[in-house]
Amino acid sequence: MALKGLDIFKLLPKTNCKKCGSPTCMAFAMKVAQGGIELGKCPDISADALAQLSEASAPPMKSITIGAGDREYKLGGETVLFRHDKTFVSKSLYAVSVCPGCVDEKLPEIKAIDYERIGERMIVDIINVEFSGDKAAFLDTVKKAEGVGRTLILDVTDADAAKEAVELVKAGKPILNGANESNWEAFNKIASDAGIVLGVGGKDLDGLYDTVQKLEAAGNKNLILDVGSASAKDAFANAVQIRRAALKDGDRGCGYPAIVNVAKLSDDPLQQLALASVFTLKYGSIIILSGMSYAQALPLFGLRQNIYTDPQKPMKMEPKIYPINGADENAVCAITVDFALTYFVVNGELERSGVPVNFIIADAGGYSVLTSWAAGKFSAGTITKFFKEADIEGKVKNRTLILPGKVAVLKGELEESLPGWKVLVGPNEAVGLVKYLKELK
Repeated sequence: MALKGLDIFKLLPKTNCKKCGSPTCMAFAMKVAQGGIELGKCPDISADALAQLSEASAPPMKSITIGAGDREYKLGGETVLFRHDKTFVSKSLYAVSVCPGCVDEKLPEIKAIDYERIGERMIVDIINVEFSGDKAAFLDTVKKAEGVGRTLILDVTDADAAKEAVELVKAGKPILNGANESNWEAFNKIASDAGIVLGVGGKDLDGLYDTVQKLEAAGNKNLILDVGSASAKDAFANAVQIRRAALKDGDRGCGYPAIVNVAKLSDDPLQQLALASVFTLKYGSIIILSGMSYAQALPLFGLRQNIYTDPQKPMKMEPKIYPINGADENAVCAITVDFALTYFVVNGELERSGVPVNFIIADAGGYSVLTSWAAGKFSAGTITKFFKEADIEGKVKNRTLILPGKVAVLKGELEESLPGWKVLVGPNEAVGLVKYLKELK
């Protein structure tokens, strides 16, 4: 539960030393209560007070780290139930299950999903390795999965198999998912010794909660909760109840990220996709499917990117030249703003035309064409400045520039500020680009 400024002030040294950058200790306390500064900025606060305040002011949902290196991910840390209240913090991760009998078939399919959308690389984030009862086969599957370069979940309830598997891949910081009412002590030792996240499950929500309490009492708070697989209805209810208990009721025993294995909720790949979409919204931190094709990845990753994008910040493309249809330095140039939706709509039509085009994305604050023009962020002056800063003239030889039709008013000013360039006015709508470019060619 969030602390009030006065609660924080009572435990501060009250020297008004200004070392923290605030004029008084009370001002510092108010900033801490509002989340504007960290407690550690006070150099004179006692260790006991810092520990007390840190525990009391910690977010209701714990943030945990899985994976290592470029496969490291943050989970949890959420503070709201609904995205419109505040931005969600840690995006859902998607996993595909493999077993000894299917691993050789699925690993190439997993590696095939790898593309970029709005500056974010889209891949199957995690591989869930299932234990089918044969320890040797399980360990061999773990080795094969590790070779793909993804973070792993070791889905196993056998302590001996779990211990050997963890030893093989502990450097990659996998999740050991298999602790329950009967084996939690053995699994707690394995996970704690390796310094990895432990997945906890139970026959029902009460059993899960009781096991979490025992693990916390044993000193382990590096956990992730499995919502179960009795039915889609129960899994959904558990995911929502866990999140609400943590955020609304302040129950820290529920304040952990959640794993949802939709592969155990349905055998139908399309239904799994639908369930994965549901749990992306509510509230799966890791969602496990039995498989994933490129066609399934496109809508699912697109949904995730929309949900986990800050609604107060526009989605932007990196301002630079994007060669389309094999364009080289002699291809005609077209320019627009860096608003992601504008980029994808226009880019699609440029590709459909088949005409090589150097597509120039200018820095316009992430706004649409008319909005950025009205705000003065997409003008002859800003475009000219961008051309100089990005050395556009040094990268292309063609001096023909196509403007969006809705800002045709910029044509004269641009020709004056960019001497040597022939400025053309393109169509008002992107759909007209195909015909326009073919006629221009």
